[in-house]
Amino acid sequence: MKTSTSAVKHGIQWTARNQSEDLNFADDLVLLSHTHQHRQAKSTSVAAVSVSVDLNIHKERSKILKYKTENTNQPNRT
Repeated sequence: MKTSTSAVKHGIQWTARNQSEDLNFADDLVLLSHTHQHRQAKSTSVAAVSVSVDLNIHKERSKILKYKTENTNQPNRT
């Protein structure tokens, strides 16, 4: 998934030199973003790349976790 998240940096800035765009697990992917627009762009990009490599995203099993946020907009799930 590095291809889908590396074009533009919109991740979480941990330190002056360390920024994370995503977390990869054995069969899961976590996308990190500061804004609704960034979440939407990443979700769209991941969906497009997943189709190109024949991976399925299960919308019913996908979850969105927001921490300390005032924006309640949900990204569109394609």
